[in-house]
Amino acid sequence: MTQVPHSPASHKPEASTPSEGASVTDQPDILCIGSVLWDIIGRCNAEMQRGSDMPGRISRLPGGVAMNIAMTLARFGLRPALLSAIGRDGEGDELVHACAHLGLITDYLYRSEDLPTDRYMAVEGANGLIAAIADAHSLEAAGAKILRPLIDGKLGSQDTPYSGPIALDGNLTLSLLDDITSNPAFAEADLRVAPASPGKAERLRPFLQRSCGTLYVNLEEAGLLCQDEFTDSPTAARAMLDRGAARVLVTDGGSTATEADQSRLLTQAPPRVTVARVTGAGDTFMAAHIAAEARGEDRETSLASALKAAATYVSGEPPL
Repeated sequence: MTQVPHSPASHKPEASTPSEGASVTDQPDILCIGSVLWDIIGRCNAEMQRGSDMPGRISRLPGGVAMNIAMTLARFGLRPALLSAIGRDGEGDELVHACAHLGLITDYLYRSEDLPTDRYMAVEGANGLIAAIADAHSLEAAGAKILRPLIDGKLGSQDTPYSGPIALDGNLTLSLLDDITSNPAFAEADLRVAPASPGKAERLRPFLQRSCGTLYVNLEEAGLLCQDEFTDSPTAARAMLDRGAARVLVTDGGSTATEADQSRLLTQAPPRVTVARVTGAGDTFMAAHIAAEARGEDRETSLASALKAAATYVSGEPPL
């Protein structure tokens, strides 16, 4: 079982070296922990099926759940810091440079000498996502090393835990996520958690078992966590609360989204738009909701702001 380091003495100094060109000066408004990688996306304007061979466009952009959330937060005026693993290869150097160019704090990235930079590859048609493969093996292999700034005093420690918001993604291993829910270094943080994909949704079970954090999931992911099938977001949200969740936001594509805790359940429908892209929509929703609450918006307005931002993203228009 991978353990979050519990004392600075357990660290290897070379493993927490800041990324090149970084100087630890800016204080982040929020930490984004998880996958930071290259998104390689093939898009076709026509509908596609299994085995389709179609003309289209292929792009390579900075991506990953933590990265997508951080980019959206930065567009809303917040200063996110990234905690992730990026290789000391050419692709890694390009990625760190791209992150800094987008206004993200890269001082706390773990740069590995022997792990390559992670990648995500997806194919999208007019009928949505056709297939995707996430290669986040380096992030999983780095494990607790990416969290050292929260242990060794750079951002916090067990005695003086970080007390701000943290956006956390399910690309981390189950054992590491389990440790985060019980480690004193995270006891004061406002944890906002999302699975990286339906295939990794069950990694969020520790947050149900310990009733901590705010969970952002879609209908399929809620079903996997509850070992059930749901037809609408309010039912899924209630089931997750019954399973121990402290607070949840459940989305259902172009249908309703529900935000709920033990005191209240709120459901809204997103604006109707023509779908131009889908990869990253959930991350945009989560980031927009966090940003709205950071602005002091109430629960109804925050949910509406997040749905509007996600709909704008899906339509292919700029988010702001």
